[in-house]
Amino acid sequence: MNKMNLNELRDKAYKIACEHGFHNEELSNEHCFCLVISELMEAVEADRKGKRAEVESYKLLSTASIERTGNLNYFNEVSFCYYIKGTIEEELADAVIRLLDLAGLRNISLESAMQDINSECIDDSADSCASETFTETIYAISTLPVRYDGLFDFPTTVNDMILSIFGLSKHLEIDLFWHIEQKMKYNQYREKMHGKKY
Repeated sequence: MNKMNLNELRDKAYKIACEHGFHNEELSNEHCFCLVISELMEAVEADRKGKRAEVESYKLLSTASIERTGNLNYFNEVSFCYYIKGTIEEELADAVIRLLDLAGLRNISLESAMQDINSECIDDSADSCASETFTETIYAISTLPVRYDGLFDFPTTVNDMILSIFGLSKHLEIDLFWHIEQKMKYNQYREKMHGKKY
C-alpha cells in the first residue's frame, strides 16, 4: 500500500466537494456520517454482486483513451465507468473520501489515522477482519459513531473509521490510496452535486 498524506487528501476532498456545491448549506455530523454509511452499504451491495475493480484493464484503456483523444473527460466516462464504478473498491474509496471531506469541513487532523496506516497498526486492523464476514466488518465500521459516542471525541471517531476502512482494504488486498486518487480525478469533472439533491 502506498504511503500518502491523509491531511493533503483531506484538503483536496474538501476542496472538490466545495467546488461542486456540497457545502452550500450547513450540515450536521450525523448527516455526514449517514452519507459515509450509505457508501459502506453500497460496498456491501457490490460484494453481494461480486463486483471487483478491473485495475489492469482500467489502466490500459485510460492510457489509450488519453493518448488517442487527449480528453480527460472521455477517460472518466469510459475507463472509470466501465472498470471501476460500482465495485467494492470504488465504494470503500467513496466512504473514505466522505470522511476526508468531513475532516476538512470540521478541520480535523488525520495524523493519527495516517500514523496507524503507515505502521504495524494497519496489520492488526487487517487481521481483525479475518475472523469476520465482509458484512460483519462493514457493520462494525458503520456503527463506530454510535459506539464511540460519549466515550471518544469526534476526531477520534473519524480517524478510527478511516483506519478501519484501510484495514479492511488491506485484508482484501486493495490499494485504497490508488482507488481514492482515481475517484477524486473522476469527481473533479462531474456536474454540480454530482447530479444529486445532497
